[in-house]
Amino acid sequence: METKDLIGLILLLAAVFIGCGLTCVSLRLREAAFFLMIVGAAMTHKVDINFFTHYWYRGTTRGLEVSLVDIIALSVLVSSILAPRAGQARVFWPASLGALLLLFVYAACSVCFAEPKVYGLFELSKMARGIVIFLAAACFVRTRRELGVLALALGCVMCLEGALSIKQRYLDGVHRVTGSLENENSFSMYLCLVGPVLAAAALSTLPRLLRWLCAVALALATLSVLLTISRAGIPSFAAVVFGTALFCTSWRITVQKIAALVFIPLALTGLVYKSWDTLRARYAEATFEEEYLDENIEGRGYYLRQARAIVEDRFFGVGLNNWSYWVSKDYGHRLGKKYVDYDSLDTPSRDDAYNYNFAAPAHNLAALTVGELGVPGLALLGLLWLRWFSVGFGALWRRSLLIERQLAVGIFFGLWGVFLQSVTEWTFRQTHIYLTVHLLAGVLAALCYWRRKERQRATNRPASTRPPVLSYEPAPI
Repeated sequence: METKDLIGLILLLAAVFIGCGLTCVSLRLREAAFFLMIVGAAMTHKVDINFFTHYWYRGTTRGLEVSLVDIIALSVLVSSILAPRAGQARVFWPASLGALLLLFVYAACSVCFAEPKVYGLFELSKMARGIVIFLAAACFVRTRRELGVLALALGCVMCLEGALSIKQRYLDGVHRVTGSLENENSFSMYLCLVGPVLAAAALSTLPRLLRWLCAVALALATLSVLLTISRAGIPSFAAVVFGTALFCTSWRITVQKIAALVFIPLALTGLVYKSWDTLRARYAEATFEEEYLDENIEGRGYYLRQARAIVEDRFFGVGLNNWSYWVSKDYGHRLGKKYVDYDSLDTPSRDDAYNYNFAAPAHNLAALTVGELGVPGLALLGLLWLRWFSVGFGALWRRSLLIERQLAVGIFFGLWGVFLQSVTEWTFRQTHIYLTVHLLAGVLAALCYWRRKERQRATNRPASTRPPVLSYEPAPI
């Protein structure tokens, strides 16, 4: 460990105690920390320290990453348990936590029995970070005020990302914009995750200015996803935002809705027309047959064939985060692809690392998971996603403009956006996406807990008692 890493570790430990103390003392500071946690999740690579980094490795995690976002999440979690709101439970079992822990334990066992172990430990540390931020969001969100903070934070992030996208395309001449995430496909997946939540917030009972902020942020997200020219991201974004609008809009006809039905399609048509040449060229780059069936091209189909070769040889996979190592060393040669064996060279310099041809992660989340964790690992990941979807599904049919119901629908469709694009990308496991997904899943778990408590209160309430009228003011959920 280098001297700068030791200094960073000491500062991080000090920040944990300071952060926990401040957020325990002040609820407003805790809300500010929650805001920074959401914003920082999209920019975590700019505020992190990477211990024992293997910067040359082409896996999904290259070191023991610790960022300011983790410190904030831990502070929010600890303070929410030690100093909860009056009348609120300190702890509860959030929905989907069991599936998260089950997958984590299985992944830990995979690391114990796989070789090499170091890359698996890197990825396992990220899974632990995801669980912490999941629990922080689940334990902190108790009132509509916190949901307002969530909408405000996502709106601010998206306005910043939208402005950065416009700058990259029209001032810097970047063909496919990346936002702050430094990769166009990662950026489009982040937009598919956040876009539906912004749409739900814009159609809710939040204060007017906050709803307008979310609407502007959604418009910028729409423009940004077009500027990424992502073949999977654009249709996924359109599908999940449309689904959110369908389930978050009341059926009552108003002048505003008629105007929106006229203006929005015209605006979208103009954007598509303006970008039509680049979109057409992008979609014409490779046909389905070339991408999935041509064995001479290293397309998406190559990763599926690679995953099948691994599973036929190792039922439990090659080990967490070991895809690049073993495909470069062995399985790539079996399919006629030549890679550099990691064990055949000394530690390359940062400048030389990009000159070596190492195997990339599978551009398909299922293929990557089954190759690393085997069939049981893929089943556990599927169980986790199924649990997340089942938690959000219950909110679809209770039509209401209340923010708690709307955001549950938005998060449900946002998770679907990530799931759909994961058919062609591995970037669910990129730190920005991974932390944000777990944060929103934690909020969804908090909303599920609220629904359960509401049903219990309704059961115990006298029949003659009318339910209270809910407003945006802090109210328990």
